[in-house]
Amino acid sequence: MTAKVIALVDDDRNILTSVSIALQAEGFVTRLYPDGVSALKALGDNPADLGVFDIKMPGMDGLALLGALRSRGGAAAAMPVIFLTSKDEEQDEAHGLAAGADDYIAKPFSQRLLIARIRAILRRADMVKATLASGEEDSAAAVIERGRLMLDPARHQVKWDGRPVTLTVTEFLILETLAQRPGVVKNRNQLLDVAYQEDVFVDDRTIDSHIKRIRRKFRAADPSFDAIETLYGVGYRFSDG
Repeated sequence: MTAKVIALVDDDRNILTSVSIALQAEGFVTRLYPDGVSALKALGDNPADLGVFDIKMPGMDGLALLGALRSRGGAAAAMPVIFLTSKDEEQDEAHGLAAGADDYIAKPFSQRLLIARIRAILRRADMVKATLASGEEDSAAAVIERGRLMLDPARHQVKWDGRPVTLTVTEFLILETLAQRPGVVKNRNQLLDVAYQEDVFVDDRTIDSHIKRIRRKFRAADPSFDAIETLYGVGYRFSDG
């Protein structure tokens, strides 16, 4: 199997070097860019399998870089992207996801967590490519409908009462797992296995944070949203009633 290529774009040389070393140790090939301008020039014609972009860079920042790539169409537009930012700010996350990013990690971050997120996104991207290649995207069976919720895994689309809800890949995987079997309780470890599927330590409270973000995004569309139930000491379940 050909090694996946990861493009790292950050004006912090220490981050570029340390993340590159960690990724190469996991079998990835890395391409490093110290700014958005040089990254756009290279990735516009020869995109990587996934990009990890710092949001706040001088000159062309990560948001502008992603916007320029998405506007080009073709392989450059389809390249999955994870944003890094120096602060865990909801505004940065909202801007990044609205621009078309697939996930978002705040600095300082665990390299093993970043690698787990990268693998999760690449896995989903490969599944989507396989689905599109087989023509199954036209099959209604691929779409999950549970009451007011609609999930389209092939297109990574989520709607609640017809209103779009933007989720990261990790959030999507968690919600998809809960919605596949309404009423069935999933504990934190089960949801971690779905979201990461890696031999990597991730605090099980990470799932609580993801669930909180998922709820917040749905409540932005519907303040009365309560379809994800917490069973304290047990786990979570989706209710389509």
